[in-house]
Amino acid sequence: MSLKKIFLASVSVFIILSVHAQGFLKASGQQIVNEKGENVLLRGIGLGGWMLQEGYMLRINKDGQQNKIRARIDSIIGPWRTKEFYTAWLQNHTRKSDVDSLHAWGFNSIRLPMHYNLYTLAVDQEKIPGQNTWLTEGFALTDSLLAWCSANHMYLILDMHAAPGGQGNDLNISDRDATKLSLWESAANRKKLVDLWAQLAHRYAHEPWIGGYDIINEPNWGFDDLTGDKNGLKEKHNAPLKELMIEITAAIRREDKDHIIIIEGNGWGNNYNGILPAWDNNMVLSFHKYWNYNNTESIRHILDTRSKNNIPVWIGETGENSNVWFTEAIRLMENNNLGWAWWPLKKIGANNPMQIKSNPDYDQLVAYLNGVGPNPGAEVAYSGLMQFARSARTENTIIHRDVVDAMFRQPFSPTAIPFKQNVVRNGAVLQAVDYDMGPNGIAYFDKDTADYHVSQGPRGGNSGRTYRNDGVDIKRDSSATESYYVTNTEDGEWLRYTIDVTKKGTYTIQVLVASLTGGQMSLLINNQIKPFTVDIPVTAGLLNWQPVTIKNVSLNKGKQVLRLLVNKGGFNISTISFHTDKVFFSNAGFEK
Repeated sequence: MSLKKIFLASVSVFIILSVHAQGFLKASGQQIVNEKGENVLLRGIGLGGWMLQEGYMLRINKDGQQNKIRARIDSIIGPWRTKEFYTAWLQNHTRKSDVDSLHAWGFNSIRLPMHYNLYTLAVDQEKIPGQNTWLTEGFALTDSLLAWCSANHMYLILDMHAAPGGQGNDLNISDRDATKLSLWESAANRKKLVDLWAQLAHRYAHEPWIGGYDIINEPNWGFDDLTGDKNGLKEKHNAPLKELMIEITAAIRREDKDHIIIIEGNGWGNNYNGILPAWDNNMVLSFHKYWNYNNTESIRHILDTRSKNNIPVWIGETGENSNVWFTEAIRLMENNNLGWAWWPLKKIGANNPMQIKSNPDYDQLVAYLNGVGPNPGAEVAYSGLMQFARSARTENTIIHRDVVDAMFRQPFSPTAIPFKQNVVRNGAVLQAVDYDMGPNGIAYFDKDTADYHVSQGPRGGNSGRTYRNDGVDIKRDSSATESYYVTNTEDGEWLRYTIDVTKKGTYTIQVLVASLTGGQMSLLINNQIKPFTVDIPVTAGLLNWQPVTIKNVSLNKGKQVLRLLVNKGGFNISTISFHTDKVFFSNAGFEK
């Protein structure tokens, strides 16, 4: 089976917004439309980590700017091997197979976070002050990505994620070197940014699958009070930001009259004080949304700004949360005709469509870079980095089907579907973590489902942050290879499993559990009225698994629904096994 067919099969139901070549996208009143005037709802994803690495995506939490990460790698493995790693990273991270997969899943657009240093030299590297040396690497990568997008009828939005000098005090976002002049402190940096956009506009002016130009990502700078408001959240005027964006717009329009220009407010894209009204008739506003509630009030300022200024709005960056949050957010945005671009496609971590796998050598390097381990030495570090670069290839990533399902099916189809084919026969063992896919309250019920810390304080959601991205807490058993279990169970929570029984009969079901406090669990088949209820024993540890046994469970042949209910929580769940013979594990050990 081809890679594309595998990806298609991984999502049982998804919604695709069919996009055909209808000329350039345009701003029309409060809508983004195609050449026919039809509303276009952008469903996109950002390629974070490709051209611009942020430390958290690599699990590097100390000095997480790309320039510092690269310098420290250089000091361990040397400049030639460092260059080899970054070349391999750029070649492997985003390829045609990634774009084909995104199209198959239902995405119709991609946001490209660009690092200016792949397109031109830094101002302090130019031999002649004020001159622009154009580099082929960034343009070639962009050309290839555009070709793959065009072949899939997907829009590509160019996003200046790292501007010359850096556009804010959140250093990792723009790979800013705080020892040098920022974008706002250097006229030379601002001129280079303007010139780069003119060059990009000249190159892509006639490309209809370029969806727009997102000219400065997440500016975050306190123009009026750099000490007390360093990220510009309270900024009232934003005059330097507006002035620069107007200058960039003029440079683009000298080369390109057709493409949408996308602007972002201060304070990570949300503070538009002093910036509006728009100065171009083909302009879109971008807001970014993270870690807050998904109700109308959470986007009231966005809707009001759109209405007051009669201008389209695009949620240019959002994500980094649980499946529950994803489903809520997408339903909210699409019900209000707000297109979106998720963040990111892939990184180390389970809350994105693709997960890049780590390796032991890379882990040693990361421990050293984070200040919690010894220097692994050049050979181990080089080996780990090159393995990591290869792991970024589509076919080597972990595809999180639950994330894709939460984004494309669950917002509009609140039903449960199997996560895996749980075939039940004598001796069959189901993993507890392979419960059905679907919304909270449909496929499972968990009391702490998402991270709303911007709205309500402490971070919440899946405490394990591995294997799946639902509210269910899942952890990895480090004593076994690729073994996971459900943990932190609370009273009233439950898990649903669609099972396919090969033979009608009476089964003994055993559930492996571990607990320090005990508990109680019930099992229901097809929502029967009377459940099977068992007490959970106190075990010698949270990973000291013991079976609890439920006898005389009648199962019909074919599809059945099994539900595990946590009556009294505080225990972990590992596996569920099915037996039709008389030999099975019990609480006491073997029983005949």
